[in-house]
Amino acid sequence: MTVLHLADEGEAADLAAFLSRLLHYDRSAAVRLQAAGKALAVFGRPPSFEVLAIRAVRLAKPYENGLDATLDVTVSAGEFLESVDESAATAAVPAAVTGPPWAGVLPPRGGWRAEPGLPAPDALRAMVGAAVAEFRSRTQELAPERRTRAELDRVGREIWSRTVGETPLPVRAVHAAQSLGFLRTPTPPGTAYPTGEPSLALLSSSAWLRLRTPYGSIAVRRAGLGALDVSVR
Repeated sequence: MTVLHLADEGEAADLAAFLSRLLHYDRSAAVRLQAAGKALAVFGRPPSFEVLAIRAVRLAKPYENGLDATLDVTVSAGEFLESVDESAATAAVPAAVTGPPWAGVLPPRGGWRAEPGLPAPDALRAMVGAAVAEFRSRTQELAPERRTRAELDRVGREIWSRTVGETPLPVRAVHAAQSLGFLRTPTPPGTAYPTGEPSLALLSSSAWLRLRTPYGSIAVRRAGLGALDVSVR
């Protein structure tokens, strides 16, 4: 069995928290793991948001029995979570599963360029809070006979498909980042993001947009481009 040695206990705890959040939205969630050298990328797709979530995990050393190769496998998120040992900072890679369609279409690895106009983290969190409040208010005002799943979905699509400021990023991507713990306030509040971590940014490459935060990224396909410019790996 392949064992991943994570950089430290904190890295293991963050990985476990990310997997737990994915499973909150889909108890049968799968994740695609890609590791090379001392970096592990964990890809997941929370169904409520129609985005890809990417959590980068630092490894203490290349994974066992694969020093000269890369790891690329789709596994059960629940089984992977069960294998995480926070005190030992390790995680065992479960047996591969038949991946869902999204697992075969990932954002490109390179060619990303910065997009202007992304608001500050506090403004993004406030935007999500206002959108959630609007959804609750509008759905609570619906007459009982109109409070159907189709109507709730229609209201949700209208709100979450709006774009962030002058950018092409849909609000649902920011909501996903907030819900998965990627937009959390640094501890203690008011301090900067962790030293050495990438700053908050909006990036684009081909048909993809990526909201990058110090704790993970949310990738989303640009609207209207169909199946063009995808990276199948």
